[in-house]
Amino acid sequence: MSFNIVLTVAGIGILVGILVMLLNESGRKEMAQAVTILGVVVALYIVVQSISDLFSLVKSVFQLY
Repeated sequence: MSFNIVLTVAGIGILVGILVMLLNESGRKEMAQAVTILGVVVALYIVVQSISDLFSLVKSVFQLY
């Protein structure tokens, strides 16, 4: 686990926020909502993948299973 994951998720959040503001200003509220949902899904995918790596590391450290 590194600080790189935190920066990646924060970068996704900033990028999604900018895109949502631009789309809302242009009147495409449905597209802005879709971008928000997609950003949340991508961020959750990264977090779940990191948690899976953490569990694999704990399993190997304690020689479980």
